[in-house]
Amino acid sequence: MIFDLVVIGTGAGLTVAERAAQEGLQVAIVEKGKFGGTCLTRGCIPSKMLVYPADLLREAQRAHKVGIHFEEPQVDWQQISRRVWAQIDISQSIQETFSKLPNITLFLGEGRFTGMHSMSVRLNAGGDEQLEGKKFLIAAGARTWMPPIEGLEETGYLTSESFFGSQYPKKPWKSLAIVGGGIIAAEFAHIFSALGTQVTIIGRNKQLLPWEDEEIARLVHWQFEDFGIRVLTEHEVVRIQPGKAGREIIARKRSSGELVTVSAQEVLIAAGVVPQTDTLDLAQSGVQTDAQGWIKTDEYLQTSSPHIYALGDIIGGHLFRHKANYEADILMHNLFDLGEPRRAADYSAMPWAVFCCPQVGHVGLTEKQVRNRGIKYYCARYRYSYIAAGIAMGYRDDDGDNGLVKLLLDEELHILGVHIAGFQAGALVQPFVYLMNAGEKLKDAKAGTIEPLMHSMVIHPTLSELAAWSVESVDWKHPIDPAVSAEGARVY
Repeated sequence: MIFDLVVIGTGAGLTVAERAAQEGLQVAIVEKGKFGGTCLTRGCIPSKMLVYPADLLREAQRAHKVGIHFEEPQVDWQQISRRVWAQIDISQSIQETFSKLPNITLFLGEGRFTGMHSMSVRLNAGGDEQLEGKKFLIAAGARTWMPPIEGLEETGYLTSESFFGSQYPKKPWKSLAIVGGGIIAAEFAHIFSALGTQVTIIGRNKQLLPWEDEEIARLVHWQFEDFGIRVLTEHEVVRIQPGKAGREIIARKRSSGELVTVSAQEVLIAAGVVPQTDTLDLAQSGVQTDAQGWIKTDEYLQTSSPHIYALGDIIGGHLFRHKANYEADILMHNLFDLGEPRRAADYSAMPWAVFCCPQVGHVGLTEKQVRNRGIKYYCARYRYSYIAAGIAMGYRDDDGDNGLVKLLLDEELHILGVHIAGFQAGALVQPFVYLMNAGEKLKDAKAGTIEPLMHSMVIHPTLSELAAWSVESVDWKHPIDPAVSAEGARVY
């Protein structure tokens, strides 16, 4: 059978597949693992089911600042874990739903291109299926990069994939070493340190959270150490071996060569990711990749083969679900909203959050990036303790956990970057994202409309999505006439 569209991967690619089927196209979906992609099965959603309990524990620890005193909180790991797996298991119901949708055929297995318009799928159940497609969408994601560390395979380790899989712990570990100093490392460090695990982070870069503004990263670093998290920056792990606690991790300080030994019950590898392109045999399709293997696309998400598109983690850049959702919206518009001007992807107002404690919100350039570009700029800083709400929450000027908002502006007051560390930072940064997508970018938009919201990425998963996605409940075809109906909008 020749399909109108073949979608490889079931993260954000699923929304494109569903829209194509609704348009009457014959769609094939190829998926080797669980439906829902990284976000649902081993990323954003299950990790936040762990982050929120950790947040509550940290809030309870600082409640004495406002006159509230708790007994030592009791952690029910089994209940927490049931909630985690209840979310992951939604993937099965998603698969079942798509298996019943008209115009959609599922191929459960690993697909490889055999030509410009053909693919072979090695089925999980055994055997191979051949299929052809007029168009393809590659949304197969990325996986954990394994650094070349002596003894790693022999001693054993965790990744985010295996943690939310066969190696999910029966209880929090006594000690945990995390190789890597980025977002995944920071979030796992927050989760398990709050639960009582002795956590050590071992990162290669000079700063924890290397993508963040230096001032924000320092604040997080200080707070982590205040929580008892050991943070080793500029260290490279050279060997892992069995030890009394379970593992011994030998790391070398990159500037001096000095060796440090860290003992831990378990080791989590979170030193970066690689694209799944090596599984697809892209040479057969004509799709080009860069030196690291990420698929190259133009601003319309089209690859070097005009009938093949790509989105999400597999095209690189910042690997967030809301970026993939944004790209899916653009692609659906360009493929199916015929007669309207094509939309191009714009990442200049790319927001994200790091769900650690303190939480981090980020959009735009860091101060170092602004300086390196030679831009004259203004810099504003404001602390949580400077406002009434912050004072009410117990923040004080001399506190180490006092949150920070940092705003970078050019001479014409354009927003260059906004960086926040503190309570609900991911939600606090979102209004600036809307502002960055207003004005010149939407020349035809009228003031006071929701168009900036509709063209912005909304950080996932934050409460900002609640306000932004409420627009999806609007019935655009049937405006309410107060002369005819007094019901107004209903709440469902």
